[in-house]
Amino acid sequence: MKKSKRHELIKRMIKEEQLGTQKEIQDRLEAQGIVVTQTTLSRDLREIGLTKMKKDSKVYYVLADETAKIDLVEFLSYHLQGVARAEFTLVLHTRLGEAAVLANVVDENRDDYVLGTLAGANTLLLICRDVAAAKQMEERLLEKMQER
Repeated sequence: MKKSKRHELIKRMIKEEQLGTQKEIQDRLEAQGIVVTQTTLSRDLREIGLTKMKKDSKVYYVLADETAKIDLVEFLSYHLQGVARAEFTLVLHTRLGEAAVLANVVDENRDDYVLGTLAGANTLLLICRDVAAAKQMEERLLEKMQER
């Protein structure tokens, strides 16, 4: 099966079901006669732009462009491994490969605190409108991270 068709199938599965692990996606693909390695599936998910969302204590994959109207702090806190602030900029540390997807979600859901983002492989910079906004965002993120 061509990669583009596999991607479309994965997108359809994600929209129809709340799949929370790569293993669940891999099992659904295999049930349809499509065998992929974990490495290929990871690359597919990254290329498609999937991210995980937590809602009602359930964690599942969603398409990054379908995260409109989310609680940005709640969403980010689930993915973060660390937060640091430099004046009006927050440095968010994520798992490898997640920063760019998270940047897209933040850019789609910008609020009064965030002007924009810049992402590497596992580091996401949030450029806030001022020092006060960065401090408040940092406090909210750290609080949510401690609740996990």
